[in-house]
Amino acid sequence: MDGEVELRVDGEVRRLRVDNRTTLLDALREGLGVTSPKKGCDHGQCGACTVLLDGRRAVTCLSFAVAHDGAEVVTAAGLARDGERHPVQEAFLERDALQCGFCTPGQVCSAVGVLDEVRAGHPSVVTADLTGPVDLSAEEVRERMSGNLCRCGAYVHIVEAVRDGAR
Repeated sequence: MDGEVELRVDGEVRRLRVDNRTTLLDALREGLGVTSPKKGCDHGQCGACTVLLDGRRAVTCLSFAVAHDGAEVVTAAGLARDGERHPVQEAFLERDALQCGFCTPGQVCSAVGVLDEVRAGHPSVVTADLTGPVDLSAEEVRERMSGNLCRCGAYVHIVEAVRDGAR
C-alpha cells in the first residue's frame, strides 16, 4: 500500500508518495534527495541517520515515513541559518571533531538535541543532582551521545565540541 506524506524538511514543505514500509531515512534520501542523514547500520544502533524530528533527536532508520506525516525534520544541513553555521557545527570544526565525516551529520543533530535536553533540565543516567541544573560534564556528554558511534574514534574531540556548543 502507498501513502502520501508531507514533511517540512529543513524549512521546506515536501510531499512524496511512499510505500507504507518505507523508513523516514529512505524517504528523505531516496524520495527527496536529502542526503545529510546517512544510512549506517540500518538498525538504529549507530546514530548516523539522526535528525531532529519535531524538535527531538531521532534515528530515522527505525521510523516509518507514514507515521510522521506533517512532521518537522531538521537535518544537519538545515541547522545553518542565513549562511551562518549553527554554533554546534562551528564547535565541531573548531575542535576537529570529525575525521571521515560519515557520522558527523548525525553527531551534530544529536549534539543539538542533547543541548536542548540539558537546557530543559532533562536528567540522564549519570546526572548527579536531579534537583538542579544539569552540569554538562564530559561524563554527561558521553552518556547522552552514546547512541552515536564514530568509526574513526574522534570521541574526545566530539565531547569537547558538544561542551563548546553549549557555551
